[in-house]
Amino acid sequence: MGVMYELDAIAAAVIGGTSLTGGVGRITGTVIGTIILGTMMSGFTFLRVDAFYQEIIKGLIIIAAVIADVYRQKSRKT
Repeated sequence: MGVMYELDAIAAAVIGGTSLTGGVGRITGTVIGTIILGTMMSGFTFLRVDAFYQEIIKGLIIIAAVIADVYRQKSRKT
């Protein structure tokens, strides 16, 4: 049990606002990220989206959250 849940944990933390470059985040943000991710995956399952495509979409969301974090960090420094 729990094999390959690392991606889910990282996705929830990043969606919740934890910075991958500095590790700055809050528990409430991670909980909100977990709720968003769980709701999204349940919706995809309800819509009968293949599990392979669900993982691709999850990866794209992580990439988008990291890009948003990079831009947010740059705007704080200037």
